[in-house]
Amino acid sequence: MAFKVDNQTISDLKIIGNNKGNDIYGLFNKTNTRGGAEILKDMFKYPSSKEEEIMHRVNIIQFFKEEKIEFPFNNAIFDTIEFYLSNTDERTRLTHHQDNVKRRFESIIGSDTAYQQINKGVLDTLHFLVDLSHFVLVIENKALKNNVLKDVNKVKEILDSSELTFIKHINSVGKLSYDKTVAYDQLFRFTIKENILKLLHYAYEIDVFITVAKVSEKLNFAFAEINKNDRNVIEMQGVFHPLVPNAVSNDITIDENNNMIFLTGANMAGKSTFMKTFSIAVYLAHMGFPVPADSMRFNIQNGMFTTINLADDLNMGFSHFYAEVSRVKKVAEAVNTNDRLIVVFDELFRGTNVKDAYEATVAVVSAFATKRKCTFIISTHIVEAGEDLKKLRDNIKFLYLPTIMKDKTPQYTYTIKEGITEDRHGMIIIQNEKILDILKN
Repeated sequence: MAFKVDNQTISDLKIIGNNKGNDIYGLFNKTNTRGGAEILKDMFKYPSSKEEEIMHRVNIIQFFKEEKIEFPFNNAIFDTIEFYLSNTDERTRLTHHQDNVKRRFESIIGSDTAYQQINKGVLDTLHFLVDLSHFVLVIENKALKNNVLKDVNKVKEILDSSELTFIKHINSVGKLSYDKTVAYDQLFRFTIKENILKLLHYAYEIDVFITVAKVSEKLNFAFAEINKNDRNVIEMQGVFHPLVPNAVSNDITIDENNNMIFLTGANMAGKSTFMKTFSIAVYLAHMGFPVPADSMRFNIQNGMFTTINLADDLNMGFSHFYAEVSRVKKVAEAVNTNDRLIVVFDELFRGTNVKDAYEATVAVVSAFATKRKCTFIISTHIVEAGEDLKKLRDNIKFLYLPTIMKDKTPQYTYTIKEGITEDRHGMIIIQNEKILDILKN
């Protein structure tokens, strides 16, 4: 079952961004192969809500992390093999009767480029199959107590097939005669091509898992633990934003008794970063990937909707406020028909006047709070709404990010505390920037 997300959420969290590497996908994308990078991107596009799928991936990545296994293939061969296998034009099929004087002469003078390309493809494919066969033996011996064996057995079935049993008897690959090239080419391109493509896919997956294991080791990420009970709990210790240099870590626990976080704090106090931090950890956990935290325990969720960087819909002629209302409506419909959704709203109703924003915040947050099987984090500048919500609902946890003033200069701790902020530093920041003095002069 897929973990429900939409483009707004993927954009908010910078899951897959603008191909410049400053996104979560780019953080992990240190793969050796182009095929590995494509599989990794698909993994980021489709998180899971199935415990078996999540744990299977966790176990595989954990295995490669613990065993510190290196990618066993020559990276350069994969593009050659893919190009070679993609050429299924019957006119390029080699035959034994083509080994004539003319072909041999062309080979001597180096003009037989078509044959040389096929010979190169055959050699690289052979290298790959031999290396994979050796790698499977290593993995098989190390993975006796791990789910990795399930995937290894699928590969072994192909390598043990009658067409490929000869691979086990090849220790190294050398120069091939014309007859050998013809035989291997017939086998690889025209007889078992689909099976070789499956083996390539497995190699790309190995590339991904080894890469993710190395990245998590380098960045000190932890594997999230799935709660086995029915209570809906998300608990993170030392969680931090993986794209923020020297990010401050926080602890947070959300359960059925306090399934809504009402977050306040001054501008630049770190509200948006905290919300993204929490959401990214949840997202990665549902991919079966390590998370940026000391530890994490969670019950599997069915999806996540964030609204952090909502743009005006100018093409539709919508104002920012109407775009907000449309987004709230979409999320309301989702939580009304689904349990265990994560909902994150940053600065709810910032696109309207203070009075309307205050009334709308109280009404909407109070209504969302009745959906106790979902989890909410909602931030606002309208701290007065918090006092009303305290009286209306008993399942709201109030958190804030404090600001410390030093000589009229705000210092941000980026560390959450319980309560509602009393910080009012907007005018101080304006004065510090000497805006009024500029206008007077």
